[in-house]
Amino acid sequence: MPAAPSRRRPWPSRLYAIVDAGAAAAAGWTVPDLADAYLQAGVRVIQVRAKDAPAREVLAWLDRLAASAGDAWVITNDRVDLALVAGTRHVHLGQDDLPVADARALLGPDAVIGLSTHTPAQVEAALQTPIDYVAVGPVYGTATKATGYDPVGTALVADARARIERHPDRAGLPLVAIGGITLDHAPRVIEAGASAVVVISDLLQGGDPGARARDYLHALGEA
Repeated sequence: MPAAPSRRRPWPSRLYAIVDAGAAAAAGWTVPDLADAYLQAGVRVIQVRAKDAPAREVLAWLDRLAASAGDAWVITNDRVDLALVAGTRHVHLGQDDLPVADARALLGPDAVIGLSTHTPAQVEAALQTPIDYVAVGPVYGTATKATGYDPVGTALVADARARIERHPDRAGLPLVAIGGITLDHAPRVIEAGASAVVVISDLLQGGDPGARARDYLHALGEA
């Protein structure tokens, strides 16, 4: 039986914004400025993803966000060490990253830890680890990140939600969906069973990410 997270916390929002360093730069934004635009728009869950940035630079971004995020969650992609040093603590892990149990041991019981999954078998395995949420995808085709997996559609979202609710210890566990999600897609992904939609590129459409984030919050019934 897995060691469940010691503190179940309510999921804060149906919108989960990823600030990808490469996508931000291509749109003319720095990571901290884009994250601040989302926070000011009312986004409550932000992930900082910077696969190729120097650790010192990512740490500076996290330090800045830790000071400005208030009660919003600032989640670091992959880098448990930087989340620990910055004091943001929350992390999102992939299938090839540090095992969840090891991340939990380092970050403690109050950290929010998420795990990416792409197949029903990976969802089942994730439910045996001390995660706070599970991510499924790519739901639709995406050029933002090569996952090595074909788009799964909303069928895997629904399947993952059913697996979660059948699990004796993990019923109600938050489920987020990622990959090619747009403003048009978002409500039906929630209807399929997701607690939140994870969005990267589509939040940058139109040149005003804060306004786009507010459009998502409105479409998802949060504004």
